[in-house]
Amino acid sequence: MTVFRVAAFSDGSIGGNPAGVMIAEQLPSPAKMQEIAAEIGYSETVFAALADNGKWTTRYYSPESEVPFCGHATIALGAVLADQFGPNIWTLSLSHTDITIEGSQRGEIYSASLQSPPTSHSDAPSDTRNATLDLMGYNAADIDPQIHPALIQAGANHIVIALNSREKLSTMHYDLDAGRELMNKARLTTIMFVWREHERLYHARNAFASGGVLEDPATGAAAAAFAGYLRDSGALNDGEINIVQGEDMGARSLINARFFQHQRQFNSSIGKCALHEASNRTDPFWRTIVCNYLLWLTNF
Repeated sequence: MTVFRVAAFSDGSIGGNPAGVMIAEQLPSPAKMQEIAAEIGYSETVFAALADNGKWTTRYYSPESEVPFCGHATIALGAVLADQFGPNIWTLSLSHTDITIEGSQRGEIYSASLQSPPTSHSDAPSDTRNATLDLMGYNAADIDPQIHPALIQAGANHIVIALNSREKLSTMHYDLDAGRELMNKARLTTIMFVWREHERLYHARNAFASGGVLEDPATGAAAAAFAGYLRDSGALNDGEINIVQGEDMGARSLINARFFQHQRQFNSSIGKCALHEASNRTDPFWRTIVCNYLLWLTNF
């Protein structure tokens, strides 16, 4: 068994969100994948096995549960596939849809791009919004009135609430068990709080109690869903945004999202990954890759 350790969304050589990547001849049982993900302890570990039809059967697990999709782990998988098999485009069969991932390598630099599930959004129900604010110690006066709380989706479900100051964002705290109960009840993968520094720069924090993780330093699926929300709600037209995440955890990460209005919903991620270091471990064997990537949101 080989498990790769990949940091995605790093801001240069710092920060980033680590993911475990396991490539196997066949997927372990769900119970075994859950056990491995819990042992690795990252917010997500992705498992992939090549099927007879040429597609890679792909599943994602947090330390406590299976998740339907994970952006940073998918990019990590693309980098590992390029490292193991050379440049190519592969089809991934997720539990609910197929996507493609492209990986390439030049020297020690890896690039990966993915076609992810489409984005969507709806108004956040008032009871879910209020319960989320109460959980984190916020109230309605802390909300940025220019960005309405919303349920957002890009392969996984999230709620996003924009706060009106960076100071408020920095005070985010909550009880893990209470957060898990709320997220499971509302069927949320993460809770995303953002602060808008200006219309092209956002700071974010993502609670991931549903997966047994207090906070994510970078959340690709939520970033894609949020960028799609800004675009589809008319808050922004063509262009790009940057999302800084993980700063309050001491793991600053940077996500760049680009989007276009003239095409149908489609999003992908592109990034560069460098083989950074290797450490010896008998079971599983670890190699470490550092990966930066950006999100593209288009619509064709």
